[in-house]
Amino acid sequence: MKRKFDLSTLKSFAKKEHQRLQKYYNLSDRKQLNLPITVKIMEELGELCNEVLANSGLQRKEKLEKMQKDNLAEEFADVILTACILAENMGVDIEKGVKKKMEKIEKRYK
Repeated sequence: MKRKFDLSTLKSFAKKEHQRLQKYYNLSDRKQLNLPITVKIMEELGELCNEVLANSGLQRKEKLEKMQKDNLAEEFADVILTACILAENMGVDIEKGVKKKMEKIEKRYK
């Protein structure tokens, strides 16, 4: 049976992954995780950029030959998940933030 997916599922996953990272790195101070998670976001963003270039046919031929097909969705997911883990680490309610940002964007066009 497939699990329902929504923003609260994403938040729950981020919370569990954050706890796992804290234990793995044996860090009691949450602030110590901010930098490594932020760097991880940049790594994932770079991988997403490579996939975007490849899907647009703008990547170098040598790289295109080595790249896996149909990886774009997972690279988007990596960026989103890592950002949610950072938000969890920093005590940011990502759901509230996304809703507020969407409202601001919608107001621009009314």
